[in-house]
Amino acid sequence: MTDVVLPCRDEAAALPGLLTRMPAGYRPIVVDNGSTDGTAAVARAHGAEVITVDRPGYGAAVHAGVLAADPDDGVVCVLDADGSFDPAQLPLLAGPVRAGEARLATGRRRPVAAGVWPLHARAANAFLARRLRRTTGLDVHDIGPIRAVRRDDLLGLELRDRRFGYPLELLIAAGRAGWRVVEVDVDYLPRAAGTRSKVTGTVRGTLRAVRDMSAVLAR
Repeated sequence: MTDVVLPCRDEAAALPGLLTRMPAGYRPIVVDNGSTDGTAAVARAHGAEVITVDRPGYGAAVHAGVLAADPDDGVVCVLDADGSFDPAQLPLLAGPVRAGEARLATGRRRPVAAGVWPLHARAANAFLARRLRRTTGLDVHDIGPIRAVRRDDLLGLELRDRRFGYPLELLIAAGRAGWRVVEVDVDYLPRAAGTRSKVTGTVRGTLRAVRDMSAVLAR
C-alpha cells in the first residue's frame, strides 16, 4: 500500500471526487490544516485517514502526513487536494522510485485547457525553476505540488521549511545530496468547483509563495 499525503485547508468540495478516483493500492492521508468547511468529516466519510495539524503552512501539513505514513511500504506520494491533479497518474511518479530508477519523482504540470494555470503563477514558477537549475544542476522545470519519494529518504533530508518554501527546499536538498531526480509530465486540471487556490489563485498568494521560496534559495 502506497500512502498519499493530501495537505488540506478548506478542500471539502474537492475531496469526494478526488478520493473516489484514488487508484487501487494507494491509501489517502488527509492532513487537515485549519479547515473551517468540514474537510475532516468529508474525508472520513470517504474512507480516508485524517490527521489534524494546528501549525499553519503547507510544509507543516506535508511533514505531518509523511510522519504518519506507513514506514514499512517505503514510498510516499504527496498530492494537492483541490482536484487539479488526477490521482490515477500517481503510479507514473511512484513507479520510478519503487523501481530504484530515481530517489525523487516530481510532476511537471501540463495544463489541459487555457486559463488553468494563471500567467502570474506560471511566470513565477518558471523564474524559480530557472534559479533552481542554476543552483543545483537538476533538470527540473516545475516546483510542482505532486511528487513521490521514499519516506525514510525524505525524512533523512531534515527539511526545515514549514511554509510554501517546502517543495523548493526538497529539490535543493535532493540536488545537494546527489539524488537522481526525474520529472514526469502530469495533467494540470481546473480545480474543483467550490475550492480556491492558496497560491496560484491570486497574485498575493503567488507573491507569498515566491517570498517563501526565495528565502529558501537565499540560505
